[in-house]
Amino acid sequence: MRVISRLDIKGHDLIKGVKFEGLRVLGCPIKSANFYYREGIDEILCIDTVASLYGRNNAVNLVKEISKNVFLPITVCGGIRTIDDARNIIKNGADKIAINTAAVKNQNLIPELAEEFGSQSIILSVEAKKTSPSEWEVYTNSGRDRTGLDVKYWIKKGVELGAGSVLLTSIDRDGTQKGFDINLCTEIYNICEAPLVISGGMGKIEDIIPIAEQFDLSGVAMGSALHYENLKISKLKKQLLDIGCKIRK
Repeated sequence: MRVISRLDIKGHDLIKGVKFEGLRVLGCPIKSANFYYREGIDEILCIDTVASLYGRNNAVNLVKEISKNVFLPITVCGGIRTIDDARNIIKNGADKIAINTAAVKNQNLIPELAEEFGSQSIILSVEAKKTSPSEWEVYTNSGRDRTGLDVKYWIKKGVELGAGSVLLTSIDRDGTQKGFDINLCTEIYNICEAPLVISGGMGKIEDIIPIAEQFDLSGVAMGSALHYENLKISKLKKQLLDIGCKIRK
């Protein structure tokens, strides 16, 4: 299981909100990526939160700068609408790309990207908002727009189309640091036939341990818990190793 730093970005700023609202500027994403790399993070996830909304991608220069000093996998999400967009991101330092809004609008995009770059490089990013105790709806544009799509249906469909892994974010828990949506994680883990990374709600080590014990996750992505220094990467990894979780030391 990979321990992943999630960097939500607007323009040149690292930002973070609660449930995708009330965004606060926290600093420089390049400096944060460098710091987390030195602290032992396994992967960096850069999400351009306004790229799809404004039809542009500012992550190219950012990932180019980050990759100069950060020598581990980097995933970029946001504003990737075409093969050329993806190629530009990968050429400038990204190892993988994650797609959400564009994939919902154009379901041919997933197989096209998978054929060009390989499924292992394509992540289906899913923003899930609860509509009932056991149902969640897919949202796009960083939680701004409803789609009417059922999360379980869309994840099954996305994997069938060629997505090599899934990034699942709970909108209801994002930035709250109150723990993951266990029901959501359970429901998706049971139906997802691709490696699964969860995000949204990590606040303390105790939030991930029961999930790591129960599920064979591909990774856990966290933002607020790291940005506000409520969590030390080294301590998290030690406790995960202590319970027998297979992680990178």
